[in-house]
Amino acid sequence: MDGNGGYRVRHYGLKIRYNPANDRLVGRARIKAVAKKDLSRFNLDFRGLNLSSITVDGAEARWKRRRGHELVITPKQGLRQGRVFEVIASYAGVPKLRQGALGEGGVFRTDDGAVIVGQPQVAATWFPVNDHPSDRATYTIHLTVPAGLEAISNGRLMGRSSSGGWRTWTWSGGGKMASYLATAAIGQFDVRRYRTADGVPVLDAVDSQIGNRAHRVLAKGEAIVRFLARRFGPYPFGALGGIVERHDLGFALETQTRPVYDSIIFTESDDAFATSFVVHELAHMWYGDSVAVPDWRHIWINEGPATYSGWLWSGAKGRQRPREIFASLCSVPPGNEFWDLKTGDPGPANLFDYEAVYLRGAMTLQAVRRAVGAETFFDIMRTWATERRGGTGGTSQFKALAERLSDRQLDGLFRQWLFRAAKPRACGRAQPAAGASLPRLLAPARRTTLEKGA
Repeated sequence: MDGNGGYRVRHYGLKIRYNPANDRLVGRARIKAVAKKDLSRFNLDFRGLNLSSITVDGAEARWKRRRGHELVITPKQGLRQGRVFEVIASYAGVPKLRQGALGEGGVFRTDDGAVIVGQPQVAATWFPVNDHPSDRATYTIHLTVPAGLEAISNGRLMGRSSSGGWRTWTWSGGGKMASYLATAAIGQFDVRRYRTADGVPVLDAVDSQIGNRAHRVLAKGEAIVRFLARRFGPYPFGALGGIVERHDLGFALETQTRPVYDSIIFTESDDAFATSFVVHELAHMWYGDSVAVPDWRHIWINEGPATYSGWLWSGAKGRQRPREIFASLCSVPPGNEFWDLKTGDPGPANLFDYEAVYLRGAMTLQAVRRAVGAETFFDIMRTWATERRGGTGGTSQFKALAERLSDRQLDGLFRQWLFRAAKPRACGRAQPAAGASLPRLLAPARRTTLEKGA
């Protein structure tokens, strides 16, 4: 389940009704797409829930399910290349979690509702979708829940309405979005709203039983965004915030404009540790959300910058600086499992490997910085985020940009750091500074890192 060809989606309009009492979800997805070639049929990804009808441009379409997740749709009439068409699918059922590289993902039951989150392929557990990071679309999400509960999603809240004991919350996703970044959180939240000095609306939603500590850390979001913007360019979205859910997710995720955090991050650690998660997830707004990967092999170009942002924040707060963290990690001896995978293509089972993707992804950026100098390095990072805003980019494009702006040939550097399962020669015989230690959790965000207690 990794996307489909032949068309590109422009917009998803989702109407979701969810009843926590019986975990039943009723959905209607309106999908606007454009055919990239002549199509007699096309596929969507969809898992677990029961379909009742599908129309294409208002006419009933034939459909069948294949391999448990492929939805093969045959419209009444073929679709010519360039045609804009609309699919409407109605469905219902009890959603099931899906096991993936990050662990479980999908609709997680909570004490008072649910939270929908996961990576890499999770969207298909709650709506029909072209579930690939490169097929970005805009979203409007209508969430209908029992009165008395909140329903939080991406972007801006456009309105609320009530009828017959139910309340509908309508959200506009805030720009093009990869499908795994769509989220919904349903329950009783302490919601706080304000605007940044730049006028960006902020909405933080914290499970009502957690208390003020999570809000205190989330309130640093404006300062963190300002810190990152000075290095990477303007914040790329028109909304900001966070969702903290009291559930054993075991990870945080950069759901667009409003990351989702496991409450354990705030309840069982100090503020500095919790803040490092927020820095990491908000850095993804530039790298991973605004600029998406063309496919999952390039995941380092999401996680490396987000992890490196944590290193920058650490140095700015008087703790270890990027070059010190780099030296500490370079002291890991050859042959250690730390060097066992290729950062630039870790394989489907290792997409979220903490050492190979997060730490060594950030080390790759520090190696580029050492090679080209700090000024050119940050020019590369800003230009990447600015020129590819709303689009995609992979390793070869990033390397080409680095070479263009530095006027240097960097084949050897990228080959050593990304495409060899061995310690790079460029590490030399680095020794950590006196008193330095390996990062406790400078690339937080994933189940594996929490389980390690890193």
